[in-house]
Parts: sequence; structure tokens; C-alpha cells
Amino acid sequence: MNIIATKLDRIRSHYQNGDESMAFRMLMDFVIDTHEMKVYKKALEVNKAREQKEPNKQKAIPLALDLIEDLKSFPYQEKEPNKLLLDAKGIDKKYSSFHLEKVDIEIRTGDVWGLVGENGNGKTTLLKILANHIHFDKGELHFNINSNSDYDLRTKLAYIPQRTAKWFGSVKYNLQYTASNYGIYGEMNELYVLMYMIRFGLWKFRNHNWSELSSGYKMRFELVRTLLRKPTILLLDEPLANLDVLAQQLILEDLKNISESVSNPIGIILSSQQLFEVEKISDKVLFLKNGKPTHLSIANSEKKESAVTVLELDSASSKEELFKALVKFEVHEIVYNGGLYMIQVKNQTFAEVLAELITHFVQITYVRDISKSSRRLFV
Repeated sequence: MNIIATKLDRIRSHYQNGDESMAFRMLMDFVIDTHEMKVYKKALEVNKAREQKEPNKQKAIPLALDLIEDLKSFPYQEKEPNKLLLDAKGIDKKYSSFHLEKVDIEIRTGDVWGLVGENGNGKTTLLKILANHIHFDKGELHFNINSNSDYDLRTKLAYIPQRTAKWFGSVKYNLQYTASNYGIYGEMNELYVLMYMIRFGLWKFRNHNWSELSSGYKMRFELVRTLLRKPTILLLDEPLANLDVLAQQLILEDLKNISESVSNPIGIILSSQQLFEVEKISDKVLFLKNGKPTHLSIANSEKKESAVTVLELDSASSKEELFKALVKFEVHEIVYNGGLYMIQVKNQTFAEVLAELITHFVQITYVRDISKSSRRLFV
């Protein structure tokens, strides 16, 4: 079974298991990639049924399942997986009071990189360098992107800053204007923009202006406006700022699905203070502290980074009580920081450490394995 059929079967499974919202968003990604008006019109019928009240709303599911079968035979043009898009080596940028030092990073199709670190440690500077917006002092930066001009390269290197500029007019007008700038006209312009507005939940806000949108929907608007350009690399500076927990999760799910598009996979790097959420979707994480990088492999790591298990723990127990509970283990360190304990234990698994704490009746309010998380580097 090819990768397209496998992914479409996964969408069918989501529908059958009641995960309709996720299934529909994933389905719309496939629909948009067809660039076929007939397919777009079938998707409109699915969406029209979704907007009905129960029980008529249930008619959307068989329509969606029929559309999935249609898409299985669609001749998608699959792009080269794992293609190197950007290669940066030894990037160095010095200001009077700050120095970004020796950053190496490779971005490939399908990659999602998390860029983390405290404020003022160079995240925005690095993103702007990778977006070709500012110059660096030392190092090498190579792009493997088909472009015939600096303008074309800038188009395919899409950078969304944390604070975006105010725009005028309606959501729909601005998105249609953007699509027309990239050669999409007439009925296709109307349908193409409509597909994106439905996909990212902007349809009911299509006539709203900038001041009428929440921070979350302003971010969705910027994301759609950027995707209409068909970028090759997407760089986002704090896209989760000012969003509630649910909105953060939806944006991150959307970004992961976008990176794994069958016909237009892209590389993504996003900076954020929301460490756990970002690390859930990231393949790799780049941690910056005082401008110096530490690389972490999150997904599909073949290297065992350390024999140390690191736990983050919220407990009313004292440090002495925790040492006593773990006395038979080789405890490297217990640090109390910001209301939480960070416990480092050598040559034991997370499950073994947790079981030992429970055996000794340590009251646990919260616990998390952060052995591979950048969280442990903030201490």
C-alpha cells in the first residue's frame, strides 16, 4: 500500500472512531493539494453538511468517506522525501551586547524543528538569518530551493514574526488578493481561498477585519496567507504566544500535517516558550543559551543521549525525603527550582524511578520524564 492510501485510510479510521474534527482537517489537506475544482466542490458539500444541525450533520461523514475513495485514485505528484532544503554551518552574528555563536542546522522536507531558549538568547536573530532577512558575520548558509531571483527565494522562505502588521479590509478580500499575486485567478481563486478558510476555521470570519479577530485567528490568517505562497521553508517566531491551550494544540497539529503534505512537504522551524507542546511535534530541537546552541534529537533518535533519567516532580515531600526514597539508586542530583523538583538518576528507567517513589509513598501531584526535553537545560 502506498503512502497516500495509508494516510487516507488513517483519515477514514479517525472518522470511524469519532475523531471527526481531526479527520476533516486532514482530509482538507489532501483536497487542497489536488488543485482540482471538481474535488473542491465535493469538499464544499461535505462542509455544507457539517454546518447543519443534528441529525442532518451526520450526513457529512458518508460524503467524506466517499471523497476519501475518490482521492485514493487521484494522481498526486509526490515530491522527494527528506530532501535537504537548507544547510547552515557555523552561523555567527555579533552585536555590541550579544553574540550568536556557531549554529549548525539542516532543514529537510517534512522536518519540524523547535527553537527554544529564554528571551534574549538569539531565537529571533537566528530565524531572520535563516529567512535571509539579515546578514550574518561568519559561517555558511546554503539553500537547495528552486528559485530564479532573490524575490522568488524570499517567497519560498516564509517568515512569520511574532507581531504581525495590521491589515485592512476583510479576511476573504486579503486572502483572495494574496492568491491573485501568486497567479490564482477567477473561480479557482474563489474556491482555493475558500478551501483554506474552511481548513483553518476562518470561513465564519470571512467578512471580519483585523480588529474583529482574536489573537488566535489572526495567527491562523497569517498562516493561511503565507501558505497561499506555497513556501518551501516556513519559519515562525513565537506562533503560540497569546493563544489558549486548545488553540496551541490545534496550530501545532496543523503545522505537523502541513510539513508532511504528500505533494508539497515543507520544512518548518518554530520558536516558542511552550516547550512540551512544541517538542511533541518536533523531530529536533535547537536550544539557545547565551547565543550558544545545544542540539537535541526528539523523534526517531538512533543515539542514546544519556544514561541519566531526568524527572520533573511536584511533591510536598522534602529533598531529604526524596533522597531517602531513592537511596538504592545512584541519584546524581535533586534540584528544587521554581516550585518543582528536578531529579537526575543514573542507569534507571523512568518507570523504575517512579515505582520506587510510589513504593515509598511519596505524594506526587505531577511528574514528567524530561530526559530528552530541553526543559532540563533551563536550570
